[in-house]
Amino acid sequence: MTTDRERWAEDVYRTAMETAQAGGLTAGRLFVVGVSTSEVLGSRIGTAGASDVAAALFDGLQRFRRETGIYVAYQCCEHLNRALVVEPDAAERYGLEPVTVVPVPKAGGAMASYAYRNVQGAVMVEEIAAHAGIDIGETLIGMHLRKVAVPFRPAVRRIGEARVNAAYARPKLIGGARAVYVIEQPTNTKEE
Repeated sequence: MTTDRERWAEDVYRTAMETAQAGGLTAGRLFVVGVSTSEVLGSRIGTAGASDVAAALFDGLQRFRRETGIYVAYQCCEHLNRALVVEPDAAERYGLEPVTVVPVPKAGGAMASYAYRNVQGAVMVEEIAAHAGIDIGETLIGMHLRKVAVPFRPAVRRIGEARVNAAYARPKLIGGARAVYVIEQPTNTKEE
């Protein structure tokens, strides 16, 4: 029999994989995750944070990280201005400026607090421009996505009781009426 913890870990893993595939992400890209563990448990966001829920989701996200090579950034709650927990390699690669703060369950949230304690050499940053992400419990990850965000509806629509949304970014389409976005392949015009 599957436990809630095992199901949540599998659901977040599948959702992250599906979103990364939809967005065409490759190793080394940034993937932001916002989580309300309260919402997963069926409570209102910010009212019943749970480290056991965070641990289950962290397990699934670490599996995703290992298998894809995509960096996972864990978003804090609004009490820390939605700062993020990232790996030191991600901070260096993307030139992210570290800030000094330690997320705890009541200021940062259960997920970010758990990630900070379990990501090797965790670094806190104020902002990123992620290539994709998932939002578990309507935590509003949009401020940390690159332009232009493309909404994506994953197969898993709830983790626990929390609604799940996702998005990936695409390059801006610039120009006007004369702009071309796809290179047309030449056709064989040889006369017979």
